[in-house]
Amino acid sequence: MFYYVLKYVVLGPVLRLLFRPRIEGLENIPTDGAAIVAGNHLSFSDHFLMPAIIKRRITFLAKAEYFTGPGIKGRLTAAFFRSAGQIPVDRSGKDAGQAAIREGLGVLGKGELLGIYPEGTRSHDGRLYKGKVGVAVMAITAQVPVIPCAMVGTFEIQPPGQVVPKIKRVAIRFGEPLDFSRYAGMENQKAAIRAVTDEIMYAILELSGQEYVDEYAAKVKAAEQEAAPPRKFPKLRR
Repeated sequence: MFYYVLKYVVLGPVLRLLFRPRIEGLENIPTDGAAIVAGNHLSFSDHFLMPAIIKRRITFLAKAEYFTGPGIKGRLTAAFFRSAGQIPVDRSGKDAGQAAIREGLGVLGKGELLGIYPEGTRSHDGRLYKGKVGVAVMAITAQVPVIPCAMVGTFEIQPPGQVVPKIKRVAIRFGEPLDFSRYAGMENQKAAIRAVTDEIMYAILELSGQEYVDEYAAKVKAAEQEAAPPRKFPKLRR
């Protein structure tokens, strides 16, 4: 119940008023039945802007850190994300990917919309990175269409580290549903799930116009941080 109050009364109208999103291809979202909406991830604002303009309820797999913050702020954040239809997924450990897939298949099994960011994390520089194959496993296993989505301009309004977004118009584009029924029964074949994932990422790329990097975002970010020179702090005068 609170999800719809948040969507239609509290947050949704405010987001539409402030950011005046240009929406393209909304008719590609099915009016009923299970489907995956797979998008690029440029900003913290993406979590709210896309669900605000989709008429149906959409459930996202969100990192568990959003639900485990300390203190009052942490509890409020966790309550907000749960109310907004987010499911916490622990991304640490070797079984993290399987846990995310189980949660996602549970949503699809109920005939609902599942939102996922195949890159696995926010882009730290505005480029589009290689997709992780979990989205392909879920699409093939559940035999559901995948609707590619591109957020355009959200990196500029709220890049990593910026708490309050700039008030500027953004665009949200939905592509035609992708049908992967030809891969039925191949969810355990590496070549098949890589091919499906790459097709999804290419569809997102066509919608977003981003520069593409054929590496995982987390790996590139970690390498850049390791290569960065250590910060120098001024010496204290005695």
